[in-house]
Order: sequence, then structure tokens, then C-alpha cells
Amino acid sequence: PVLEETGLIVAVGEWVIKSACAQILAWQRAGIELVPVAVNLSARQFQSSNLGESIVSLIEKSGIEPRFLELEITESTLMQNAEGTVSTLQYLKACGLRISIDDFGTGYSSLAYLKRFPIEKLKIDKSFIHSLPGDDSDAAIVRAVIQMARALNLKVNAEGVETEPQRQFLAQEGCDELQGFLLAPALDPFSFEQRLRQQATHARHLRVVSR
Repeated sequence: PVLEETGLIVAVGEWVIKSACAQILAWQRAGIELVPVAVNLSARQFQSSNLGESIVSLIEKSGIEPRFLELEITESTLMQNAEGTVSTLQYLKACGLRISIDDFGTGYSSLAYLKRFPIEKLKIDKSFIHSLPGDDSDAAIVRAVIQMARALNLKVNAEGVETEPQRQFLAQEGCDELQGFLLAPALDPFSFEQRLRQQATHARHLRVVSR
């Protein structure tokens, strides 16, 4: 909150994006099979008139491909200046970046605008995941979000997955991605690199077996 109030979040946000790009490049040079790295954008950053140009400049200077950086924006941020946000996101999307809505279901977004935002993914807030599968209301909301996303050709990520019953429910409903302690705790770059290498080795083994 202090960073937001003082405006320092803009400088910190640029540092985070620059650091993420540097890490992606390091993994690429190490021969790692890359996955997109997600970075959150704050509401204060969207008040900057040159946000899109600034982000693209950082990516170009880093030398990475834009498709390996995913930008996460909360519903509340999207709706603060919906028209301006649409324009900024369209520019970023045209430059090759991935865009997702974070904490979906908590920000009262307009469905009329939702179809206009050039997004690829909805991230269901963990408050709706916590009580799955026992809470009928949360189950209905999650099911509805997944069905709506599928109709709009969007992917869905469920945040805060911590139990096997939650995973089974989400898999059964067709959720595309899971995020939470059930899969792994927060990892430092080296540990995450080791995990990526293990998954790549496992995937290559499965391809060989399938042949």
C-alpha cells in the first residue's frame, strides 16, 4: 500500500519486469524448456500514460520473446479506467505478450467489457477454491466461470489449490491450470529450474514410451 500511495510502485514494477525478463533469458541460455513467467501489474502502473511502451521497451532490451511474459491484472484495476485499459492491453497483446485477469470473481467486472479485453486467461480467486468441493455455492460459481471461459475461448487457472479433492473437482470440470501448495511451495529460481528440467526429462520419456 505504501508503494501504491507514494507512486514508487511504478519504479518497483519496472524492476520486477526487468528482473523477470533477465531470469527468462538466463533459463533460455541454460537450455531450459521455457514456460511463461507471470508478473502482476498494479492499479497505479495503469495510471501511467506510457505503460505499454515502457513494458515493451524493457522486453526488447532484454532480448527475450514477448510470449514468455504473462501480465496479470486484477478485475478492480481493469475497471478503474476500462476504456483506457482496453487500449493499453490491445497494444501489449499486439506486441505478443500474454494477458490474464487475476483474482477473477472479486472485482465486479462488467461482462460487456470482459469480451472486449484482449485476454487469454481468467484466474479464479482462491476464496472460491478453499471450500471445494463441499461448498455447493462455491462449486457452482467455479463451474460457471469455467463454462463461461470455455465459451469465450479463454483458459482458466484456479488459485490456491491445496488438497487432492480440490484438484479432482477442478480436473473434472475442465479447469486448464492449477496453482497452489498442492503442486509446490514457492521456489527460488534454482529450485524451479531443477523442477523444469525434471518435468522436461519426464515428458521426453513419455514421448518415447508412446511411440
